[in-house]
Amino acid sequence: MRHTPIDSKLFTENRERLKKLLPPKSLAIVNANDVLPTNADGSLVMHPNSDLFYLTGIEQEESILLLAPDAFDPKHREILFLREPNEHLKIWEGHKHSKDAATKISGIKQVKWLSEFPVIFRQIMCEQEHVWLNSNEHKRAVVEVESRDARFARECQARFPLHSYHRLARLMHPLRVVKTDAEIALLQQAVDITAKGFRRLLKFVKPGVNECEVEAELIHEFVRSRAKFAYNPIIASGANACVLHYNQNDQPCKKGELLLLDVAASYANYNADLTRTIPVNGKFTRRQKAVYNAVLRVMRASIAGATVGKLSRDWLKESQSMMNEELLALGLLKKSDLKKQTEDEPACRKYFMHGLGHPLGLDVHDVGFSTEPFAPGWVLTVEPGIYLPKEGFGVRLENDIVVTANGPVDLMAGTPVETEEIEDLMAG
Repeated sequence: MRHTPIDSKLFTENRERLKKLLPPKSLAIVNANDVLPTNADGSLVMHPNSDLFYLTGIEQEESILLLAPDAFDPKHREILFLREPNEHLKIWEGHKHSKDAATKISGIKQVKWLSEFPVIFRQIMCEQEHVWLNSNEHKRAVVEVESRDARFARECQARFPLHSYHRLARLMHPLRVVKTDAEIALLQQAVDITAKGFRRLLKFVKPGVNECEVEAELIHEFVRSRAKFAYNPIIASGANACVLHYNQNDQPCKKGELLLLDVAASYANYNADLTRTIPVNGKFTRRQKAVYNAVLRVMRASIAGATVGKLSRDWLKESQSMMNEELLALGLLKKSDLKKQTEDEPACRKYFMHGLGHPLGLDVHDVGFSTEPFAPGWVLTVEPGIYLPKEGFGVRLENDIVVTANGPVDLMAGTPVETEEIEDLMAG
């Protein structure tokens, strides 16, 4: 764990919220993610299972959380199972949690080794009627590789076919989408580290630097702050910015071009998500500034419009209507284009073809129900853009906000975004 320790109260309270949603005689199980193979004997660095981390703070491979609030034995109501440390693991893989260390992190008093899981699991299963199993139910997920949770679900249902099985994701999503004050504080740390990286770039970028050198400056700033990239960074100069998920990051940045930066830090597994667009030579042209300020106005109005009770689809439509007007003023749309648009194909989609934002948290595209209205505690990204391949540039801006009963709070209010501020910082 690279980040500083987190008060276990966060994870204890998260488990208590989940337990309150479970009906009587219920058992819930969450597994760690797999360590994924690469080639030969290689493997990727393990990415913690977000649900397991949310409930325990544990980031170690092969871990299992078992919750059975009505178990007859009080010691069976909340158990964390871990790999047992030994000299071989210590030499080849390094630190593994002791029982005491795992309790300190998670707040779970009953910590067992994995070798004890089969017997204890069967004992508890024989008492319970409802079993809540986990799966990836993000609507945009492409599920081609069987996860550890999926394998466990298949094996569990084969061994115990007569239980009543349920989808844990239907409980976890509404819990995770509403962020507690402690979670928002961790997100703010990720945002602040991201801002430090961005300010570093404003002093570094100039004609002739390569996109990969820009990426290197960011990783230096993030790692020294105990963070990492929240996602594969997009460092897109010139027309590359018109490729929404550009990640080649190997082209020279040229005088007169704009550089689109969709880059952010992850701290303690909580992710920021920032996009800024800056002039490579430190000065926006008149046309670049006009397009930039159009996007900025839509972003600011969309932030103000992210209010309690609003549906995501209505929020998007509002932004599209604003973008239509901006594109008219820029000469990119004509009034006849507006007359021909449909509800499914607004005129602005020619230049603003993606969504406005998404929930943010332990996953960059965090879980939650897009069919539900915004509620206090939701953390959202706000990211309008205008892409002009024929003119050789694109502009996207993105801030992270918290929806509150008193209106949205911009977590990135301190991150430079005005053209004049960006130009001044690059000149300095």
